[in-house]
Amino acid sequence: MVERGVAVVVEDDDDIRSALTEVLQQSGFAVHSTSSGWAGVEAVRTHNPDIVTMDVGLPDFDGIEASRRIRTFSDAYLIIVTGRVDEADALMGFEAGADDYLTKPFRPRELRARIAAMLRRPRTLQAAPAERPQGRRRPGRRQPRQLSEHPQAAAAVQQPDDGPDVATPPDRCDFAHRGLTLHEGSRQAAIDGVPVDLTRTQFDLLLFLMEGGRTVQSKADLVRRLRNEPYATGSFVSAGEERAVEVHIGNLRKRLGDNSGRPRWVETVRGVGYRMTP
Repeated sequence: MVERGVAVVVEDDDDIRSALTEVLQQSGFAVHSTSSGWAGVEAVRTHNPDIVTMDVGLPDFDGIEASRRIRTFSDAYLIIVTGRVDEADALMGFEAGADDYLTKPFRPRELRARIAAMLRRPRTLQAAPAERPQGRRRPGRRQPRQLSEHPQAAAAVQQPDDGPDVATPPDRCDFAHRGLTLHEGSRQAAIDGVPVDLTRTQFDLLLFLMEGGRTVQSKADLVRRLRNEPYATGSFVSAGEERAVEVHIGNLRKRLGDNSGRPRWVETVRGVGYRMTP
């Protein structure tokens, strides 16, 4: 069996915790399981996992709060696993930083498929290259792609590297737009040279939008991109998945300090999807 990394299971039901642990072990993960929110947060802090499964109904504080705390220091793939079927609970999970949402009773095959889809997406670089896989790199070094001729964009690209808190040097930026720069390989984003901390899903969505420029990306297109599928597959996308993209875009705007009414970067095309501003 190929080792795929470390997983943490946070689940207070003994049978479900055992089932999750078995599925993850069969998928090649070293698993650490806990039964409370506090223990789960500490297990993630200690073991720096690649995957976290999080129950919502925990005995101390709920999985939504545990997810929020984990997101302050970890970029692990986080899956909410719960018996609650209310869409509001799913949206709260996404707002807390979850990458996916799975309802109980779950099918082991579905959990494996969701994990496999997430693992095809690169993690944020938090450690040395030997410890964390890097994102896809384009061959050769190139000048950043300017999405517009806005003067702020040019200023951001030309800004010198004057200390450890300054973003990736200009010759390593893949995209630049109105002071927002993005480097795919190191998964770094910055505004006017100041690094911006994005979750994995937020970075991926911003990357897809900046790749497309003024081409409108529908919510279904973005869902398929997050699944690492081509646009043309025509695979089914549920209303819940599209709603999740709306929540992730809203959270991305908050991280960027963008205004949906007068956007600097991400523009909503009502009834269609999203694209970058002119």
